[in-house]
Amino acid sequence: MKKSDDHVQVSDKLMNSYNKDRHPFIENARLEFPATKTSPSEITLLREILFPKYWNAGSITDKTGKHRLKRKINKLARLIHDQMNLDFKTTALKKSMGPPRDFKAAVNRVLNELPSLRETLKKDVEAAYKGDPAAKSYTEIIRCYPGFKAITVHRFAHYLYSLGFFYYARELNEQVHAQTGIDIHPGAKIGEYFFIDHGTGLVIGETAEIGNWARIYQDVTLGVLHFDKERQRLMVLKKSCKRHPRIGNFVVIGAGAKILGPVQIGDNVNIGANSWVTDDVPDNTTVFIAEHPKLGRKQNNL
Repeated sequence: MKKSDDHVQVSDKLMNSYNKDRHPFIENARLEFPATKTSPSEITLLREILFPKYWNAGSITDKTGKHRLKRKINKLARLIHDQMNLDFKTTALKKSMGPPRDFKAAVNRVLNELPSLRETLKKDVEAAYKGDPAAKSYTEIIRCYPGFKAITVHRFAHYLYSLGFFYYARELNEQVHAQTGIDIHPGAKIGEYFFIDHGTGLVIGETAEIGNWARIYQDVTLGVLHFDKERQRLMVLKKSCKRHPRIGNFVVIGAGAKILGPVQIGDNVNIGANSWVTDDVPDNTTVFIAEHPKLGRKQNNL
């Protein structure tokens, strides 16, 4: 296959995906939005490829735009390749992994995931629109919601993480963490129709698993209850063990809730705001603080 045709199948699949968009997704490819320049190159290219009509790249979706789409894909491929190489060198310095590798196959695997990633993200947009009475349009969600920005980068970074490019995945997620206040470890597994509302202060740990149609509010932690040590004398914490919760389908987690440890949260569960959960919760259950603190009042002396 010639170099100019390396990513023709990705282009075809993405063009097909663009052509399937119907209201309430934007159909007009010529809309112009205010430009933003606050994201790293990969994230900027990623959102232009995945949702071009929302990021002033709608021309790549028309009949004559395929060559422009391929240029963006090729540019993204070069960026990914360079970062994979940096990831390898950084790891190799610590683990002596041997000589440099050809990452072309890994890059193509990532690019081939883009059409599927786009379809999954469209489901996340739908979940946000249905789950937030303040949401007025899909456009608002795609362009303005920090939770959607976070899940877009996370889903991309998670795939990199699954291929073993841990450093690169963390770099991307830390970039979006700095922008949104949402901290999702790239190792976390997140199902379809995922919605983060507000999101500031949200923390989702490496071994967390979340099912479909989950809705999570700000300041929630899916974290660790305690750490095991591999070597007591050196205080090295145990790696690669299950430490974080597993969340079922159709779960709502209220603001400030803390779910800690490798607990199982069932399907159709509501976790009330500020709840502290360290045990399994069965299906069809609501968890809440039974006794709310009482507020005292006194008159201020003027």
